[in-house]
Amino acid sequence: MEVKIGVQHTPREIVLESGLSAEEVESTVAEALSGKAQLLSLTDEKGRKVLVPADRIAYVEIGEPSTRRVGFGAL
Repeated sequence: MEVKIGVQHTPREIVLESGLSAEEVESTVAEALSGKAQLLSLTDEKGRKVLVPADRIAYVEIGEPSTRRVGFGAL
């Protein structure tokens, strides 16, 4: 699942591939924005953890689950 996070006062967005479902990502973001957590914490498929202060989140875009493409002709 591709997740894009826009951070206030930052020209680039954070893009990561998460192993979580769309519902799990949405509930994690909602928890951070409701004030229950100070940080939005997500882990990508390679095990790297991304921490974003909840009060600096501009937007979160949750993409479609992507399938792994193999070969030269894969589009």
